[in-house]
Amino acid sequence: MKVTFLGLGVMGYHMAGHLQTAGHDVTVYNRTASKASAWAKEFGGQAATSPKDASSGAQIVFCCVGNDEDLKSVVQGEQGAFAGMTESAIFVDNTTASAEVARELYDLGQPQGIHFIDAPVSGGEAGAKNAALTVMCGGDADAFAKAQPVIDCFARAVTLMGPVGSGQLTKMVNQTCIAGILQGLAEAVNFSNKAGLDTNLVLDVISKGAAASWQMENRGSTMVNDEFDFGFAVDWMRKDLKIVLGEAERNGAQMPMTSLVDQFYKEVQAMGGGRWDTSSLLRRLSQND
Repeated sequence: MKVTFLGLGVMGYHMAGHLQTAGHDVTVYNRTASKASAWAKEFGGQAATSPKDASSGAQIVFCCVGNDEDLKSVVQGEQGAFAGMTESAIFVDNTTASAEVARELYDLGQPQGIHFIDAPVSGGEAGAKNAALTVMCGGDADAFAKAQPVIDCFARAVTLMGPVGSGQLTKMVNQTCIAGILQGLAEAVNFSNKAGLDTNLVLDVISKGAAASWQMENRGSTMVNDEFDFGFAVDWMRKDLKIVLGEAERNGAQMPMTSLVDQFYKEVQAMGGGRWDTSSLLRRLSQND
């Protein structure tokens, strides 16, 4: 298929690469043009100078940018993606954004016959590199059926969760779980250290039981080693939790733990840890002891 990818950050760069490697004809756009040129040189696709030019004639346009405003900036306006897309084309948004903006852009595309699918991902940079992302989607079933085989190029699981916005709402559930698990893991590692245990051995033992989690398996040893210069940044988690808490305020869900962990991440930012991995909640505990 003729495919476009907008946004070549730590996730998008690899995701677009998988699409090109799978045989699709990919054109990319990135705000920093040199990154798009480097991608084209590495993978053999094309680089465009605007979202409109990149999306011209594309059957599917993927996007993975920072937040709601970034998303709207590459979609709307004379040089936006929708200006270059034709009737029946599908816009797949892999950004972690609000359900509200997903619904807004879905409605914006309807008069042009453009289909919009919100499709945030989970799995981090490693998942993007290894084509092992989990993709949770919201949108119309027919558009999803056409896009799914293409999304499969960078995913291990792709699921339609419901109408537009449902993908973003599911991602909010995902981030809520991660925040709570990481706080519990940080407290557990800190407790183990204070108790004088061999914490790596402790994690090895309990990871074979009911306490096991992706975070324990992938972040436990790095937490013990006080290593946080990698992974999903605290700044991005706070952006995501702001979306979660905003949606909870609208739908009436009580989220006391999530609100508390969000404030803990605020403390990590104040320590200079905005770009540290989200498992750096441990460093806040060790500093305050």
